[in-house]
Amino acid sequence: MRLINRHPDRGGRLLLILLPFVLLLTLYFIGSAARLTDNPNDKLLPSAVQMADAVERLAFTEDQRSGGYLFWQDTASSLQRLGLGIGIAALAGLCLGVLAGILPLFRAPLSPLLTVLSMVPPLAILPILFIVFGLGELSKVMLIVIGITPVLARDLEQRAREIPPEILIKAQTLGASTWTLILRVVLPQLLPRLLIALRLVLGSAWLFLIAAEAIASTDGLGYRIFLVRRYMAMDVILPYVVWITLLAWLMDLGLRRMTQLAFPWFEGSKA
Repeated sequence: MRLINRHPDRGGRLLLILLPFVLLLTLYFIGSAARLTDNPNDKLLPSAVQMADAVERLAFTEDQRSGGYLFWQDTASSLQRLGLGIGIAALAGLCLGVLAGILPLFRAPLSPLLTVLSMVPPLAILPILFIVFGLGELSKVMLIVIGITPVLARDLEQRAREIPPEILIKAQTLGASTWTLILRVVLPQLLPRLLIALRLVLGSAWLFLIAAEAIASTDGLGYRIFLVRRYMAMDVILPYVVWITLLAWLMDLGLRRMTQLAFPWFEGSKA
């Protein structure tokens, strides 16, 4: 049998999924053990015990200054900023995508503008955001919004243009107004695509959040990582990076499940 036609069974698939992670962890802990044997004070590759101690100190030991648990405070602050940014960007991207994809009068000015805006590096305008919106929460949220809204809007615009014209003509023949057409025909087609587009921009949203927190913040996951880097505290940095990755993966999984539950027809239509 050709390799292209071979498919793993359920057990084999699970094994193949876990294999690269097991190999990476094995290589890491072998390297960590070797470095710590040569130099017990080495900070570059901390052991599992050192990282566990750091997590226990930050997540389960009350901070004497703030009286809270830093790990969970950082997580809550970052998720609040990320949720606000993604929520606003999703709403704005959906509106812009519908206008540019369905209404010719709006398509002419919006489509080129969205193309240009999507090419602007959001991190390059971060200083401008701090000047305009200050160093508070608004600038961090706006960086996420500005960073991912044009991408979402362009993706939804393209999806709107792919709706067969015959469907729109038939709806108008049956007496549908523009508003009814958008609500009853266009939005049902775009909402599942919006969830998929959000999955694709999650990594970028986290990047913008971490960058903003690293430069101007007093809490958050990005703030903590860049705060402890001056001490080369890899036992804190690595667990934080793993935690951010886990949160991003859970968000991606949640969006995928939401798409499957809310729009079960979408996968079938693609097939």
